[in-house]
Amino acid sequence: MIEASKLTEEFGCLVFNDKIMRERLPKDIYKAVHKTIEMGSHLELDVANTVAAVMKEWAIENGATHYTHWFQPMTGLTAEKHDSFISPTDNGSIIMEFSGKELVKGEPDASSFPSGGLRATFEARGYTAWDPSSPAFIKDGSLYIPTAFCSYGGEALDKKTPLLRSMEALSRESVKLLHLLGYEDVKRVNTTIGSEQEYFLIDKDFYKKRKDLLFTGRTLIGAPATKGQEMEDHYFGVIKPKVSAYMHDLDEELWKLGIPAKTKHNEVAPSQHEMAPVFETANIAVDHNQLTMEVMKKVADKHNYACLLHEKPFEGINGSGKHNNWSVCTDTGMNLLDPGKNPGENIPFLLFLMAVISAVDEYAPILRLSVASAGNDHRLGGNEAPPAIISIFVGDELAEVLKGVEEGKAYVSQGKIQMAMGAKVLPHFTKDNTDRNRTSPFAFTGNKFEFRMPGSSVSVANANIVLNTAVAEEVAKLYKKLEGYSGDELKDKIAEVLKEELDAHKRILFNGNGYTDEWVEEAAKRGLPNLKSLPDAMPYWISDESVELFTKHGIFTKEEIHSRYDILLENYSKSVHIEALTMQEMVRKDLTEGIISYQKDLGKEILQKKSLLGDGSSVLETGVLQTIDEASAGMCKALDKLAKDTKIAEEKEELLDQASYYQQTILADMDELRKYADEAEALIPDKYLSYPTYGQMLFSLR
Repeated sequence: MIEASKLTEEFGCLVFNDKIMRERLPKDIYKAVHKTIEMGSHLELDVANTVAAVMKEWAIENGATHYTHWFQPMTGLTAEKHDSFISPTDNGSIIMEFSGKELVKGEPDASSFPSGGLRATFEARGYTAWDPSSPAFIKDGSLYIPTAFCSYGGEALDKKTPLLRSMEALSRESVKLLHLLGYEDVKRVNTTIGSEQEYFLIDKDFYKKRKDLLFTGRTLIGAPATKGQEMEDHYFGVIKPKVSAYMHDLDEELWKLGIPAKTKHNEVAPSQHEMAPVFETANIAVDHNQLTMEVMKKVADKHNYACLLHEKPFEGINGSGKHNNWSVCTDTGMNLLDPGKNPGENIPFLLFLMAVISAVDEYAPILRLSVASAGNDHRLGGNEAPPAIISIFVGDELAEVLKGVEEGKAYVSQGKIQMAMGAKVLPHFTKDNTDRNRTSPFAFTGNKFEFRMPGSSVSVANANIVLNTAVAEEVAKLYKKLEGYSGDELKDKIAEVLKEELDAHKRILFNGNGYTDEWVEEAAKRGLPNLKSLPDAMPYWISDESVELFTKHGIFTKEEIHSRYDILLENYSKSVHIEALTMQEMVRKDLTEGIISYQKDLGKEILQKKSLLGDGSSVLETGVLQTIDEASAGMCKALDKLAKDTKIAEEKEELLDQASYYQQTILADMDELRKYADEAEALIPDKYLSYPTYGQMLFSLR
């Protein structure tokens, strides 16, 4: 346990961070590394050799015997291959070595990672390249070096490479615009992220008995518990002692790795919780979130819990998301999405606000796709998560600011409003300039935008790649329209351009309730896309508009775009296919066994009562038996249809056609089968089931 007095010393103790580099590296080497991190300049091999030597000594001092290039392939998970520091000598002993070449470059076998047709299976060579902007760290006796991952031909096979490219693109276009506005001291603009992480905890022994949770991450059958979340008593409720102990240990493990875990609380659904970190540069934040998910599972295992990160592990209660709090800041310390005291006169804020509004409207389909997955499609659109229709909430004050832009009138701030709570003993404080809209997919929340659509299990890299690139494009358009103007002419031109952009994109603004049917109708009238699933959104990814956007800014090549198209569709179909097979197995082997055993015992009970008390003495038992039999008949029919349709799905060759069939037919078959399976399960005593019920899993933690 880390004592509070030692927390400042322990935080980041396993990270080769700026503090360690400043203390251990020669001054000229430190400056070279710092320049690379801050400005993205090239790192020479002699510098890398010195860094490697110092990094190795530091790692060994902290118990590391191996090193690994840690990367993020297109599986959505992380990957690592460990090598020891040891090198044999002629006299039979060893020395500990680690060179700059080994630090900078690795060569993992890339043949088994998804490539979407970028490479043939027999072409095994791939490269990992050190990312100096994300600090190395020690975990489980190994030095972890964050790296990018590419093929022998240089194509990006990971999520980090395009994320770094998108950050560079946004910085490049933003700096140009800011210099035009007179902020010539700005050299770089950084994207910052704070990724809230929702998750479920259940008893590990229960988890092991559920094939669906083991194989797919979500329950495919299961009658609802008699109590769910309807009492609204779990959200922000008292944290149970054992769960609190888990959260405490999780914080400590994350802090040692330099992950700024800040907030923890109970979420809406029973057994659901949340952890939120402090804002970090996007690249580091994505790395840290990937690491956080891994540590969550590892710490849960020590507490005899299973940590569930699937977006919809339980039917009928809230699923889990990963709210992506996004902002842009200059290297001089200016938050470009901070309205300031007079937002109507804050030109940088208004231009970047408009760039975001335009970007979200213009590229809504691919922004929707960036969060699409087999798991997240179950979550989006329910009364627990944002709808699949993308819109922007700006709040009352910014709505008035934009109204002034549209009408060509100066917005006059009303100033801060004091909260009146009706009791003199309570402190005075001022209200924020906007309320929160929990139904909005993309909401302005004071000095940032909260993109609430990403799912809990996936990397937030995809969402930020699209968001960064789309905003970079809109910033570039603004610069082109304003280029050549200065002084009062520039101010007048800015007002004109802002009005033009708002007129073109105000359809995306919506401050109301995103859950209503009226909004669905209104969104359709506005021409906003309602893409309910990944297959619905996929054609937009390879559209001419999308290809032009990403290739223009150097984020993806055309080949890389099409490779991701194939990978996303394959992953979707494989995920639903595994779910369909798992569900069939559970129903046939587990639920059916329980049904038959209970029917046998119930039949014996009916016969015994009739022999003792005569006909009419077992009305209740007979009714239950008949209901189970009816549910079983429906279940058998639905099971047969699912099995046949799954075979059809397997034989489809065209990727989009196959994914669409899984989405439209297989998932519908599974819903039908689940209806009867859950009906039958609800009538069977728990002792007849070989797997734990919803009630046991969701309400067992103490």
